[in-house]
Amino acid sequence: MNIGTVSKLSGVPAKTIRYYESVGLLPDPVRSENGYRTYGDQEVETLKFVQRSRKLGFKVKDVAALLTLWQDKNRASGDVKALAVSHIQEVEERIKELEAIRSTLLHLVNRCHGDDRPDCPILEGISEK
Repeated sequence: MNIGTVSKLSGVPAKTIRYYESVGLLPDPVRSENGYRTYGDQEVETLKFVQRSRKLGFKVKDVAALLTLWQDKNRASGDVKALAVSHIQEVEERIKELEAIRSTLLHLVNRCHGDDRPDCPILEGISEK
């Protein structure tokens, strides 16, 4: 399969597939005589796995670790769980950060009259911090 077909089957854009190859999430593809990348069903499944992992918010380095565990049939599920638990902690921290951002923005928006006056508490609040 060429990169366009793999892109359609996996839902991963061709540019992203090339990126995943460059960072080692996908092995370098076999090249045809004319130099085009060729892929098989395994690469499609790997891309789907990577894409689902990324949508869950895993960083590229963690996706690489997950891929290694996924491909290792002798893995310990505890290793997978430890990685997921660590990611949950990161997600919870990010949620706290986003809640603080939301709170600050709500406060600034509530102070703004939103009319034709030039003074803007939102801009003032951003410039202060």
